[in-house]
Formats: sequence, structure tokens, C-alpha cells
Amino acid sequence: MKATHSLRGRLLWYLLAAITIAAVAQALIAYRTALHDADQIFDYHMQQMALSLRSNAPMSASEAANGVEQDGGNDDLVVQVWSPDGVQVFHSVSRARLPQRAVLGFSNVRANGTTYRIFSIQSNNQTVQVAQDLSVRSSMARNLALRTLGPIAVMMPILMLVVWWVVSGSLEPVERVRSQVASRQADDLSPVSESGLPDEVQPLVHELNLLFDRVKTAFETQQHFVADAAHELRTPLAALKLQVQSLDRADSDDARRIAVARLSAGIERATRLVEQLLVLARQEASATEGVARQPLDLAQLARRTVAELAAVAQAKGVDIGVCQADPVSVEGQPQALGILMRNLVENAIKYTPAGGTVDISVTQAPGSARLVVEDSGPGIPPQERERVFDRFYRVPGSEAAGSGLGLAIIKAIAERHGAGLVLDKSERLGGLSATVTFNT
Repeated sequence: MKATHSLRGRLLWYLLAAITIAAVAQALIAYRTALHDADQIFDYHMQQMALSLRSNAPMSASEAANGVEQDGGNDDLVVQVWSPDGVQVFHSVSRARLPQRAVLGFSNVRANGTTYRIFSIQSNNQTVQVAQDLSVRSSMARNLALRTLGPIAVMMPILMLVVWWVVSGSLEPVERVRSQVASRQADDLSPVSESGLPDEVQPLVHELNLLFDRVKTAFETQQHFVADAAHELRTPLAALKLQVQSLDRADSDDARRIAVARLSAGIERATRLVEQLLVLARQEASATEGVARQPLDLAQLARRTVAELAAVAQAKGVDIGVCQADPVSVEGQPQALGILMRNLVENAIKYTPAGGTVDISVTQAPGSARLVVEDSGPGIPPQERERVFDRFYRVPGSEAAGSGLGLAIIKAIAERHGAGLVLDKSERLGGLSATVTFNT
């Protein structure tokens, strides 16, 4: 089972199996070819022997008798010669006896308990017959054929060893990368060495290094986030401690009421900061979780947000409303887009002075939808419009209370939905214009 899931084992298994199958097939083909060639050679030799024995000078019957009466001889190869009238005039020294008949050309004849391969040729004054025992002939042919298998039998294990060595050496860089990664500490996100890697492995290691770099950036961002959050929480917590001490030292009902009001306001600010930290953490975590999206009416969301914040705007003396609401539907996560809309409008109300105006517009364009929140506040200087998206960053000199997380949350949600976020000056109201562009 391990060889099935191992690249090295799989390569070796298939390559060695292919070598074995090829070697067996080559051996079979070579063996059969060698047998066939040996038969052809033996037939050729028999034919040449018969042709060399063919003669126009007739042999006498006494000469044939002298050859037949001798003892011993070779039974593997038999030569017979007949005169035109059917009298055997020559017989090689052999105890084998063949039928007194001849079929011109090649034929197989069963005689003397074995099978003979016979070649017969006829001339004007004689018929020559050469016969060879097929069992002896087959044995010699097999020996010749088996000799052709020797090189294959020797080369097959050598080729297997070469394949084993090449595959193991080719996969050594993969093992080296595995060893580098396995020997690392949990916080070691330095790049893996890409030197000496084959072309097929180098892109994988390169992408792995890019992943390490992204994870390292995420860890560093998270560390900065925790440090900034701890720093930001320290101030409201210290203020709460002082307000509790003021409440404890209060010697009158009026002083106690003031201390309680300040304590409540401090708790509210700390609660708001913690809520924003949790919202930002959720939005950044959701960016990699693939939250399901659904169609959402952007104009209806704008109207609902204005209705929810109308009391806040009225208490501050800010005129808020939806000046344009085209029927636009976008794909998104309703809760996240609700947070984006609410933070945009809350920021506009917060930084708009009493008597000012906040307008929201939803417009449709070919292939896109635009959400624009404008206010008549002081706006943001051009050199600060990129930095305000950083966590806990606030524009120097800003009088409105805040944690500096609102725009960071808005940016995280916009990026998660593939939307563009641009801050600019409002040409109509003179303050800030925040434009979110969605693809439709």
C-alpha cells in the first residue's frame, strides 16, 4: 500500500514492471526467431548437401552394399541415393532405415521411432535423399536459441539497477526539501532553498515559499494587531480605574452622579472598542472561510441604515438622507455589508459638525454598482487618505472620539467582496466622499 501512495515506489513499480514485460516479450520473440532461423539454416545445409552429392556418374549396387554392411555410423543424418530404376546405390553409414520412397523437396517422415526431416532431389541418373532426425535438430536449434537469451538475462537486472539508481537520485531533491521542512521549528517561516531543484519540483517549492511569506506576514500583522489592541485597551481601562476611584471618593450626590456618568461613558467606549476589535477579527477570519453569499438590495440596505441612525444624526443636529437609490442587487454577505454601510454612515455623522449634511446614494453603472457616502465635515487631507485604513490610526488633530478601527473594518469587508474603496473630497458637500464600487 505504501508503494501505491509513494511517488518513488510508483515510478519504480511501473518502470521495473515495464522492463520485465519488455524483457520477457523480447526473449520470447528472440527465442522463436532463433528457432525459425535455425530451422532455415538446417534446411539450407541439407539442401546444399544433397546438391553436392548429385552426380551424373552412377553408383554400383556393390558400392551401396559396402556402405550398408558397416557397423555403427551416425543415425542423426542419413543419406540415400537411388538409381532411376529404384535400386539403392548408396546409403550412409547408419543403422537407420527409411522408407524406400522419396517425395521431392522437403517432407517429414516417421520412421525408426522418431521423425525425420527429409530433402529429396532428382537428376537424370539418380535420386538423392538427405534425412535428419528432428529431435536432434530441435535440440540443437533450442541450444542456439537459448544462447540468444543470455544477453537479455544479463541486461535485465543491470537495467533494473540503473532505473532504481536514476529514480532514487532524481527524487533526492524532494527528500531534501522534506527534510528541510521537517527539521524546522513551528515559528520558522524562512524560505526553503530552491537551488538544485528539478523543473517539476521548483514551482512547488516556489509556491511553498510564497505561502510561507504570506503566513509570516499574517503572523506579523496579527502580532501588531494584538499589540495595538492591548495598547488601545490600556487607555480606556486606565480611565475606568480612575473613574471608579473618583466614584469611591465622591462625597456628595452630585459628585457621585458625575462620576457614574463618566464611568458609564468610559464603559461604553471600552465596549465599543472591544466590539470593533471582534468585528475586525471576524471579518479578517471570514476572508479565508468562503462564507456563502446571496443577492442583496443595496438601496434597501442604505434606507434601513439611515432609519437606524436617524436618531443619532438628529441628536447631533446632522441632516441625513438617501439622495439617490437605484434598484441595485449585489452578491454578498448581508451581515458584513450591513456593518460596512453602518460604519460608513456612523463615521460621516461622527465627523460632521452640527448643522451639517450626510447624503447616501446608490447608483448603477454598466457592470458595477456604486455606494457613495458624502458629508460636509472637515474631510481627510490627501496625504492621509491611505493611512486612515490602518488599524488604530487617527488623523492628527481630529477632535471626534474613536478607536481608528472603523475604516479598517470597512476596507476588510470591501476586499472580501472584491469591491473597490476610494476616499476623496466631496465636490457637492465639501467634506469627505467614500465610494464603494461593487462588480455586478
